[in-house]
Amino acid sequence: MIVLREPNEMRRWSFERRREGKTIGFVPTMGALHEGHASLMREAGRKNDVAVASIFVNPTQFGPNEDFNKYPRMFDADCAMARECGVVAVYAPTAGMMYPPGYATTVSVARLTEGLCGRSRPGHFSGVTTVVAKLFNAVMPHRAYFGQKDAQQCAVIRRMARDLDTGVEIVEMPIVREPDGLAMSSRNAYLSADERAKALALSRALFHAQSLLENGRRDAREIVRAVRERLDGIEADYVELVDAENLEPVNEVSGCVVLAVAARVGATRLIDNIKYCAPAASAGPHTEESAK
Repeated sequence: MIVLREPNEMRRWSFERRREGKTIGFVPTMGALHEGHASLMREAGRKNDVAVASIFVNPTQFGPNEDFNKYPRMFDADCAMARECGVVAVYAPTAGMMYPPGYATTVSVARLTEGLCGRSRPGHFSGVTTVVAKLFNAVMPHRAYFGQKDAQQCAVIRRMARDLDTGVEIVEMPIVREPDGLAMSSRNAYLSADERAKALALSRALFHAQSLLENGRRDAREIVRAVRERLDGIEADYVELVDAENLEPVNEVSGCVVLAVAARVGATRLIDNIKYCAPAASAGPHTEESAK
């Protein structure tokens, strides 16, 4: 496995692989890798001739009071995990390389970034789309792999890739969870033992809502209320049921939706979600008894 630091160096490497007729699968990361990242890297290796991962803690997607300075950085361990997962090249530019003096260009996606995390993290998604566009330009992948845990990010990146004609296929992979249900996240390392136990309320509330949906409940207010009632005192930034494609809030569940939650547990902001696709046609009338 090689480590590439400069965009032109990365681009030359990718150009050679393309000239050899090889497909490139790409996993953008900020490091602090865990099994969720590993699942993406393994899939990139399985579905492509070569797998590339980036490790770059992107300063432009952090707000002024967020955790950029304390975000976990463990480059050697991350490279070891990437190698074990079949990654053959790691792109690890510096902030100065990504944003040189005089840098003045950003990439923004309208509408999809206005709700959910976009309300409480102004500028976050502009930072995400700008860095991903730059990574795509350097890595030149055929496919890029993202985790469903950041469902809004997936939708935003998918729209950006389509609107800018990048030619990159965006592959969304399922959330990887701890055995107790907690969604894997690099920020879980911030949680104390008590906070981690408390954080389980997020996934448990979502799983309960999923069972309601699977049993035919379709009223969005009822579903959202059921989640809020099971957060065990955790104050949510938001609990919303939105269309999976345009991220607009829904009143009645039809088609594919995302039930998303963001909340602070101690000082740590956590996000989680479930996706649900309602059957095209009901198999029969819904009754209270069948929903139990």
